[in-house]
Amino acid sequence: MTVARELRGVGVSPGLAVAPAAAVAWSFPDVEDRTVDDSEVEHEIDRLRDAVAVVADELGELRRRTEERAGSEEAGIFDAQIMMAQDEEFLAGVELLIRKNNLAAETAYEFKALEIRNAWESSRMSILRDRLADLHAIQIRMLAHLMGRASHEAWVGEQHGQVVLVARELSPGLIVQLDRDQVVGVISEEGTRTSHAAILAHSLGIPAVMGVRDAMKLIEEGEMLLVDGYTGTVVVEPTLDQLDLARLQASRRGKLELQLEGIAREPAVTPDGVRVRLMGNVDLPEEVEPALNHGAEGVGLLRTEFLVTGRTALPSEDEQTEYYRRVGAAFGGHQVIIRSYDLGGDKFPAAFKAPHEANPFLGWRSIRVCLDQPEIFRPQLRAMLRAAADRELALMVPMVVSLSELRDTKAMLVEEAAGLQAAGVRTAESLPVGVMIETPAAVVQIVDFAREAAFVSVGSNDLTQYTLAVDRGNAQLAARFAPLHPAMIRQLQQIRLAARDAGISAGVCGEMASDPIAVVALIGLGFDSLSVAPPSLPLVKWVIRHLPAAAAIEATTAALDATDTEAVTTVLREALGRHLDLRLVDPAGSLPRLSGGTSLPLTL
Repeated sequence: MTVARELRGVGVSPGLAVAPAAAVAWSFPDVEDRTVDDSEVEHEIDRLRDAVAVVADELGELRRRTEERAGSEEAGIFDAQIMMAQDEEFLAGVELLIRKNNLAAETAYEFKALEIRNAWESSRMSILRDRLADLHAIQIRMLAHLMGRASHEAWVGEQHGQVVLVARELSPGLIVQLDRDQVVGVISEEGTRTSHAAILAHSLGIPAVMGVRDAMKLIEEGEMLLVDGYTGTVVVEPTLDQLDLARLQASRRGKLELQLEGIAREPAVTPDGVRVRLMGNVDLPEEVEPALNHGAEGVGLLRTEFLVTGRTALPSEDEQTEYYRRVGAAFGGHQVIIRSYDLGGDKFPAAFKAPHEANPFLGWRSIRVCLDQPEIFRPQLRAMLRAAADRELALMVPMVVSLSELRDTKAMLVEEAAGLQAAGVRTAESLPVGVMIETPAAVVQIVDFAREAAFVSVGSNDLTQYTLAVDRGNAQLAARFAPLHPAMIRQLQQIRLAARDAGISAGVCGEMASDPIAVVALIGLGFDSLSVAPPSLPLVKWVIRHLPAAAAIEATTAALDATDTEAVTTVLREALGRHLDLRLVDPAGSLPRLSGGTSLPLTL
């Protein structure tokens, strides 16, 4: 009897799919270390440039096809790939290797590409990891052309029926070429919600789960798979009971999604009349439209690192100004809170020479870098001021541990505003400057920060990490990373009380604000602003509109007296369960625990 097995990853594109597994091998070709004579060096450089032109044309064709199938916003993904393929600083490095070492074009390209791949693969920054598949796609295409081989990015299945595609990594170019009638779901070992392949899978309506560790080893060709793109769960050889429950959950989700679609333009107000400002977190330009479509009331966290990471040159002041203006215009009438560069450790632009640090997340990062390197920070401040001349923008300072960091930032902002005015540049006189509370030191001094900041916003991811001394990126410690730990709940109370006494807004912009159970505590504590990733906006709003603030306050009062995470979670969960169906908001319970059974071919 075949025993069902459950694998877990990240659900990046909603939906259910049941079909046999079909593996796709998409990998770097083996490149021979080949040298050439002096007389052939220029020919190798010509071959390199010819390959770049061919790859750019191919990507342009993929862009056209994507625009036809998914829309212009998604097609812009390939604009970024074309820019990466044509990056002059990278190509100059390849040419230098050819000239100095008489390397063949493919050998030199592989050496230079490996240098970039190693840097990005070792990075813990999500934006760089999300762009790895784009980088790999370009490099595989380039090497294939230089070696006279097929890139293998396109997949043509020999199966006559429907399949679930299983891969180590999925590129946007591969996703856009899939036949939706044949490939009903995709699984990959690599990738996150904001990777370009995930965005395209979502746009094309293909259920997808990424980040499934060792999927290629654990799933055999032809095995029946149940893919749950809502929860990030994959069941290998599912039982009849699991398939029946999957159908039931799909029905429930369908009903919930209909409700969620109907409240996108409704206010985030509890049944007893407490208003919560529900905003969006925006990492990348392509997330602006989803945030708007899901009813975000502005942006509570506009990350700016994408402007510098993965690039060989710092962005110009004009480029930054245009981006901030564009986002501000999209959310006209609502505030956009721009976080200053959260650089540090593995998050430096290629143009910036960063020191090696044994522990970069406790080192030279974030506002420390910005204040120490004003040549990076001042253009960003000027860009914000210029964009704020006719937009409702605010500045948020991350990772503060002392008042001097807030004061120095405000002083620098005043200087830059005065300089722009003196030069006759249209600019805002100033900006509201708030602080992102991410360290226990900032919590201890929260009363002082609240007196001098225009607002406070909790970065719950780092605050949890630093409070509990748990590396949030360490899978071995995942069970110990507990945002609902009593120490966290009590710190959140301190922050909210200090903000209330100072008469300023208090918000939360970390992942905690996306968790329906945690939302009970945040409403109960009185946070007036929550900012979440665009896909989480409808569900969080639905929770707010079903949960009376009085019930949240009662539950949170009890939670503040709890002595362990389990007790905190239980009291909040019970309060939520009295007002809505927990089966709809708790992804962990969406599929049954595993038991023995037989497989059943099925298409949902």
